[in-house]
Amino acid sequence: MSADAREALRHLTAALEAHLEAVESRRSATDAAVDDAFDAVAEAFERYEDVLDTEYGEALPLILDDEVAEALDDDEDDDEFDDDLDAHAAEDEDELDDDLEEFDLR
Repeated sequence: MSADAREALRHLTAALEAHLEAVESRRSATDAAVDDAFDAVAEAFERYEDVLDTEYGEALPLILDDEVAEALDDDEDDDEFDDDLDAHAAEDEDELDDDLEEFDLR
């Protein structure tokens, strides 16, 4: 197994262990730590599966729930969108204020 596959497997195993710990120490039915651990397992699983497919052309005998897979895809899309917004945040606020002052509603 390649170093990338081994690392992805270690990451998946650690995510599964962290999920179990979160479930065992759950404080309420809506504990955010459990949700976060669940998401970490899903992401680690996808990473490991991608590495296996890329390096060995192999798949796992497990499938992520469609809702989980869609949520992961949505998160990736949101990250790309956030990067676009960050570029606008760097604009000079004084320059934007000047544009507003020049605007005349009359």
